[in-house]
Amino acid sequence: MNRKNVLRVTTAAAVALGITGLSACGAAKTNSGGSGSGSGTVTLSVQSWVGAEADVAVAKYVLEHDLNTKVKTTQLDEGVSFDALNTGKADAIMEDWGGSPKKVSLYVDDKKTVVKGGDLGVTGHIGWFVPKYLADKHPDITNYKNLNKYASLFKTAESGSKGQLLEGSPSYTTNDKALIKNLKLNYKTVFAGSEAAQITQLKEDYKAKKPFLTYWYTPQWLNSQMDLVEVKLPPYTKGCDSDAQKVACGYAQTPLQKYLSADFVKKNKKAATFLKNFKWTNDDQNEVAAMIAAQKMSPDKAAEKWVKAHQDVVKAWLPK
Repeated sequence: MNRKNVLRVTTAAAVALGITGLSACGAAKTNSGGSGSGSGTVTLSVQSWVGAEADVAVAKYVLEHDLNTKVKTTQLDEGVSFDALNTGKADAIMEDWGGSPKKVSLYVDDKKTVVKGGDLGVTGHIGWFVPKYLADKHPDITNYKNLNKYASLFKTAESGSKGQLLEGSPSYTTNDKALIKNLKLNYKTVFAGSEAAQITQLKEDYKAKKPFLTYWYTPQWLNSQMDLVEVKLPPYTKGCDSDAQKVACGYAQTPLQKYLSADFVKKNKKAATFLKNFKWTNDDQNEVAAMIAAQKMSPDKAAEKWVKAHQDVVKAWLPK
């Protein structure tokens, strides 16, 4: 979220969001038009944030109902997902934020056990954000150079004498500790534990109009419900984040990518072609993610609703 990456749910939170509903099940034809003959079994990696769940839910629904293909899912952290593609334990990653460049180099460029699956169509961006009501009161707070004079506003029991920068899951790769150190900021990263826990905290603070500074990103369905303002960090330039210990720049705008197991592409061309063709927008992803996380729909039901309303988009994904 490069996500070098974000956010996104503990196992318990994943269950609450319906990950278990994404477990393997038999495919069935519907009035959306099954292809007749099946095309094997596909295992999709699900990263622990709801945007990735939305990608997988829709891909799973179309594979099962339009391509008569069984789908299994496995919840894995970002880096581990590439290991799974390499060993064949997973067939596809639907949303990569660029946080594992060494593994991409190893598996895609050197070993050639993983292949690029193309652009997801979604552009991700990570940054530091404050609520607009706070920025309205202190306009200069949106420049990182002024954060130290406001550090006391963000102090919590967890951050001690420093200001708190709220994070999501400790499993996400971020640059924030290095940024705090290298920009000489009087802040401490504090992890909520998961995307779901972070959202709960943000919603509580926002409702109470409390000050908060948080690591956050787009796309994210919650952004339609909270008015947040990004803090200006030093501008991103290519390569400025190449040394994790010396990072002193903000995050890039990242076109999110898909990756497929090379062996899977050879053995299941129909499903692989569909996954390569799968491409939607930030708004599309947010729509499905909001159904899952905010409206508490199961991923399957959310995917079904979206697919039925966007048949023209789905048809363009299907292999000819």
